[in-house]
Amino acid sequence: QVQLVESGGGSVQPGGSLRLSCSASGFTFDYYAIGWLRQAPGKAREGISCISHSDGSTEYGDSVKGRFTISIDKTKNTVYLQMNALQPDDTAVYYCATDSWAMGNCGRWGRNDVTYDHWGRGTQVTVAS
Repeated sequence: QVQLVESGGGSVQPGGSLRLSCSASGFTFDYYAIGWLRQAPGKAREGISCISHSDGSTEYGDSVKGRFTISIDKTKNTVYLQMNALQPDDTAVYYCATDSWAMGNCGRWGRNDVTYDHWGRGTQVTVAS
């Protein structure tokens, strides 16, 4: 069965950290860009980070630069998102997705016109005191 499975969400106080994981089953990340999008209630979906399987290049949204770090373990077919200095505005459902555009280039990550190849079901992240 082809699927992406996210884990690692939860509740944390402002300033805290979480690490999200995204594991693929039924396929491998070769030739994909893999990354994270989030959606908070009443807000537009936001592409926050992406990593290219082919060359390891990364992209970050302005709202998370310097706080979030994306990485990949190719042996485990898993992508991670280390989230530090979390703030209430980071509260959202976080989704893992893949994009095969341009052999897995992150160049269009987060654009509204992108149709992603795979989606996870999402994991809730809540930041509150």
